[in-house]
Amino acid sequence: MRDAIANAAVGDEQKREDPTVNELERRGAEFLGHEEAVFLPTATMANQIALNIHGRPGDTLLVERHAHIMLSELGGPAAHSGLLTIGLEGTKGRFSPDQVVSEIRDRTSVHVAPTRVVTIENTHNSAGGRAWPLDEVDAIVATCREHELAAHLDGARLVNAAVATGVDSARIGRGFDTVTLCFSKGLGCPLGALIAGSAELMARARRGKHYFGGAMRQAGIVAAAALYALDHHVDRIADDHARARRLAEGLAEAGVSVDLEQVETNFVQIDVGPDRGGAIERMKKSGVLVSTTVHPTVVRAVTHLDISDDDIDAAIEAIPTALGATRTGVPLER
Repeated sequence: MRDAIANAAVGDEQKREDPTVNELERRGAEFLGHEEAVFLPTATMANQIALNIHGRPGDTLLVERHAHIMLSELGGPAAHSGLLTIGLEGTKGRFSPDQVVSEIRDRTSVHVAPTRVVTIENTHNSAGGRAWPLDEVDAIVATCREHELAAHLDGARLVNAAVATGVDSARIGRGFDTVTLCFSKGLGCPLGALIAGSAELMARARRGKHYFGGAMRQAGIVAAAALYALDHHVDRIADDHARARRLAEGLAEAGVSVDLEQVETNFVQIDVGPDRGGAIERMKKSGVLVSTTVHPTVVRAVTHLDISDDDIDAAIEAIPTALGATRTGVPLER
């Protein structure tokens, strides 16, 4: 990937003269099942552009209450686009068509914010990297079509969902009005994201790219990394999933509190009890870095292309020791 960056052909991407960016947008649109795509610095920016082009100030956005757009984008829907955001109660990060229908507001009323946009996150970060089954995705999209709602897919980890479910990213993404994809997660790039949709919507997204401060110049140096990832880092995501599963099973065997059913992709969520900060520090001293989650006693371990089989072996030994677990096969009591 470093070689691809160093040897990238570049130009002025603001004028659409960067050949590497242009190629990434062409391939990215096809990869996501849409007519066109726009290259952006981050997936958060991509999500916010999508919401901005779908809604107007005073409209309502529906999203699962623990979704990234709800929790980790600093109130962007309200701050950038004036949207009222309603958080739906999810199960495994997912919600139902009936929940969508129940929140549709009367568009003829001058007293309520009309429902305009529905967003799903696949895979769902806070749910532990859970993937939406394709039939549930299709059901949400069909409901949006029936009720004239814009449908947006936050696909930051869409490739993880595609690999886990055995369904092409394009098949998952093509029903939505817009799809976003992050290159700096499972695909292993230093930065970069795409938003994809129809030519009409992507013309508006290009304006949004400037409006949100995402226009670049010789951006081919980072687009080259994304192209390399599409060629070399898609299929290998299955290795991340296998390592996460092995980590989860090893920790569970050692008495660490891990819900094995939850481990579908590259996340392992560990319940470490009320002293989460202390647990994180002890694991860090043992050479294992984990991150916090929205759940107050739970931390998250994430596998990625920089994590090897040897690293998993080391973590299986270090984490139980740091947490005071023993290899009894019985979950550690809290």
